[in-house]
Amino acid sequence: MGMNQLRLMKVILAPVVSEKSNLLAEKRNQMTFKVLPDATKLEVKAAVELLFGVKVASVTTVSIKGKVKHFGRTLGRRSDAKKAYVKLVSGQSLDLEAAAATADKE
Repeated sequence: MGMNQLRLMKVILAPVVSEKSNLLAEKRNQMTFKVLPDATKLEVKAAVELLFGVKVASVTTVSIKGKVKHFGRTLGRRSDAKKAYVKLVSGQSLDLEAAAATADKE
């Protein structure tokens, strides 16, 4: 697979840190990431394997439509986003603290 490495570096935007994502990490060995809205599952898989050096079992993606919010009288709209739930091969683990440190350097 000759995917562009520069593209793969940009596919993953940030890890999602929430109660749900922590639960999935503990129970199912699944990591949650915010990804580019046009990212494909194959790209997400390749990006995670490239960036974190782990084996990925499967990827599930969810597109989230931005909510309409009121800012005083004006209507605003949050941007659409996409989340990827990445299931790691059993026995593999991913240290998000270390990952966050490397992401901050960019």
